[in-house]
Amino acid sequence: MLKDKIRRPLAITMWEFSWLERRWPGAGYEDWDAALEALKARGYDAVRIDAFPHLVAAGPNREWELLPVWDQQEWGSPALTRVQVQPALNQFIARCREHGILVGLSTWFREDRDNMRMAIHTPQDLGAVWVATLDSIAADGLLDSLLYVDLCNEYPLSVWALWLRDENVRRASPLGTAWMRESIDVVRAKYPQLDYTFSFTTEYETWPEQDVSFLDFLEPHIWMAQSGDYYEKVGYHYERFDSTGYRNLQLNAERVYRENEAHWLNGLDERIDLCAAWSRGAKKMLMTTECWALVDYKDFPLLSWGYIKEMCEHGVKRAASTGRWVAIATSNFCGPQFVGMWRDVEWHRRLTDHIHNVKIEWE
Repeated sequence: MLKDKIRRPLAITMWEFSWLERRWPGAGYEDWDAALEALKARGYDAVRIDAFPHLVAAGPNREWELLPVWDQQEWGSPALTRVQVQPALNQFIARCREHGILVGLSTWFREDRDNMRMAIHTPQDLGAVWVATLDSIAADGLLDSLLYVDLCNEYPLSVWALWLRDENVRRASPLGTAWMRESIDVVRAKYPQLDYTFSFTTEYETWPEQDVSFLDFLEPHIWMAQSGDYYEKVGYHYERFDSTGYRNLQLNAERVYRENEAHWLNGLDERIDLCAAWSRGAKKMLMTTECWALVDYKDFPLLSWGYIKEMCEHGVKRAASTGRWVAIATSNFCGPQFVGMWRDVEWHRRLTDHIHNVKIEWE
């Protein structure tokens, strides 16, 4: 089905839960039309967002109080906030349609006061919350605006898939595979016309052991910073509520990269090539919406966007050259809240033009 939808590689971005949570003045998404117009002007074709399926299933029109997943990052709200998923979700998808933007649905299973994500106990429960969400979208005639459905961000990381109730679950295990296969079976039975996946950021080296036959494509998240010991040298450990990590990024991130650029870019190339090999071995095409440079970054004193853009450009061109990617992001900072990255319109246009001009190596 992807081949019917995608004639040339798509330039895609990730607006995760920010599209709904970051709507206070100056947060970047308070005017959806302005944000989408700016996205289109930069050459993008698609956006990946959080559909909050567990909240839609429990009460689509209810106001939910969400707890922050971090206060150091610029994705979503860094503090307590309240959201009403519907009709906002359908309104946003409709605005995307008006601007010629396809929508990839995903979820980070944001924590609300009642912790509704923990009402998921089985793969069938996971599939059911997605069926409820797609039902609500179908009711407004918006299914044809969807590019795909990703049932869980970066499965099976416990920070997102907490409903697994076991942080040691691996995708290659029978349990890890069963959750994916059986939940997709539930959703596909109701909506067979859509494409389904789980996005990943771990277990790439063991790909020959993983059964991904039931996925319509692979969505790996790939960063230079995950290769080798880069973050160890920098002193960054994904601190979510502690500024130590960002202080070490300020002091060390660009210096460590500049001291051995070829080494770090080679590490990025190896991860890209590994995923391309997985794609060929599994006979599944690739999309990537989070990628290429550092995992976490923001507009901050002593943090330059220059070397981030260099790495991202390298990653885009390396991935595109394989012919295996049908949708490519330029970074995971391609949103209006990342002002230093967002304002360089020429950089975005140059890379989205490059993405569009690559030939896809369809199986």
